[in-house]
Amino acid sequence: MKKYNVGIIGYGWVAGAHIAAINATSQAQVTSVFSSRKLDAAEVSAKHGGAIRCFTDLDEMLADPNLHAVSVCSYPYDHARQAVAAAKAGKHLIIEKPLALSWKDCVAIERAVKSYGVRTCVCFECRYSSQFLATKALIDRGLLGTIHYGEVDYYHGIGPWYGQFRWNTRKDAGGSSLLTAGCHALDALLLCMGGEVAEVTSYDTKSKSAIFKPYEYTTSSVTILKFKDGRIGKCAAVVDCLQPYYFHTHLVGSEGSLLDNKFHSMKLNGLNKSKWSELSMKMLDSGDVSDHPYQTQFQAFFDALDRDKEMPLTSLADALQSHKIIFAADRSATTGKAVKL
Repeated sequence: MKKYNVGIIGYGWVAGAHIAAINATSQAQVTSVFSSRKLDAAEVSAKHGGAIRCFTDLDEMLADPNLHAVSVCSYPYDHARQAVAAAKAGKHLIIEKPLALSWKDCVAIERAVKSYGVRTCVCFECRYSSQFLATKALIDRGLLGTIHYGEVDYYHGIGPWYGQFRWNTRKDAGGSSLLTAGCHALDALLLCMGGEVAEVTSYDTKSKSAIFKPYEYTTSSVTILKFKDGRIGKCAAVVDCLQPYYFHTHLVGSEGSLLDNKFHSMKLNGLNKSKWSELSMKMLDSGDVSDHPYQTQFQAFFDALDRDKEMPLTSLADALQSHKIIFAADRSATTGKAVKL
C-alpha cells in the first residue's frame, strides 16, 4: 500500500476538517500547507500532528517531488487557477465545492486533469453520508421501482454566525444560493435519479430579514429539472432561512416512495400501507464541516489511487455534470427562461 504526502491549499475553516480526515485514512498524511498569510510551521504541526511545512508560495510547494496530492480548500474564485497549477505539477486533486464560479473555469480544470493525467476527488461528500449511501442502496435494490419524481432540498441559514459569511455574501465569491451550498442537494438529486437532464427552469428570491441583507445575490431558489426520458425533479436551495438545518429528500417511484429516513415499498410483503417504515441511518443535520463524511470519501479516493482508477461517486466527471446543471439553473433564474442542455 502506497503512502501519500498531501498538501493543503488554503488554511481556513474547511482545511482543518480536511487535514483531520486525510490523516485518518490508511495511506495519507498532510505534510505541507500553503496559505496567503504566513503561518508558524511548528504551531501548525503541533495542532495537526506530524511535521508540516508551511508555504506562502504555491509554486514552491508544488515543486516538491515528494508531494503526491493536494487538497484545494481556498476561496472558490481561486480554485481553477490553483487546481490547474497543481495538475500541471502532476499532483492528484481533492477540490472543495464548488469547483469554480463559472463553467469556463470548470472546463479549464477538466482540460488540465486530462492533459496531465491526474486523478480527482470533488467534495460532494454528501454522496458518502449515511443518509445517501442508504438511500442509494434502497434505490439500487429496486425497492422504489423507477423514480419518476424526486425532490432534494437544502435549507441552511448561512448568517453572520458562520465564518464563511464574511466572504460568502459576495457575488464574486459565493455566486448563488445553489452554487455556494444548494449544490449538495442538486448533486444528491442527480445521484438518486440518474439519467440525463434535458432542460432546467429556475426561480429565485431573497429574504426580507436584515440578517441576510449583506448578500449581493438572491439567497433562495427553486430549480425544476426535466429529464430526457420525461421524469422531473426539484431542488430548493435556501441559505436565508431561520430554522434548523434540513436536507429534505422525497423520491416517488413505480414501486414505492422515500421521505427523508422513511420509506414504503410494494416490493416488500407485510408492510403497513398506511404507515411509513423507518430506515436506520444518520441524517445530514448540520452544515458544520466537522460533521461532513470527509474521511469516508477521502479513504475511497486514496484506495482508488492505489488501483490507479477514478474514484466512485465523486470524481471530476460526476461533479462536472452537477455544475453544468447548476450554471444552467442560475442562467434560467437570471433570464426568466428555461435553459436547454
